[in-house]
Amino acid sequence: MSEHKPLRVLVYSDDREVRAAVMTALGARPHPDLPAFEYVECATEPVVFQRLDARGIDLVILDGEAAPAGGLGIARQIKDEIYEAPPVLVLTGRPQDAWLATWSRAEAAVSHPIEPIRLAEAVIELARGVLRPG
Repeated sequence: MSEHKPLRVLVYSDDREVRAAVMTALGARPHPDLPAFEYVECATEPVVFQRLDARGIDLVILDGEAAPAGGLGIARQIKDEIYEAPPVLVLTGRPQDAWLATWSRAEAAVSHPIEPIRLAEAVIELARGVLRPG
């Protein structure tokens, strides 16, 4: 799929180590069937919405443990306010918090600590959905 432009993936966390862990786990191209990923890092909620309002973001990864604005609330706001919002994956504090991801209307959830294989599987599924026509 090298003929496709890179997928722009927004990664939000107030913690640069979490952002780095996400990007390291996924790498430049998490699956050979997908185009390369171009990461857009955000450390604050206002920047998340600035980037989304500018369009061009294909997939969003939000840290549910971020402060002061948690990724779960941001995910819900994205789904409420942005027409044709990109798919969202939230990083929850623990596996038992998956119900919060459902509340937030995120399409996927992975719990902390970040497990590269689980994160990649979830992101690959979302990315394939972005690339499917219709």
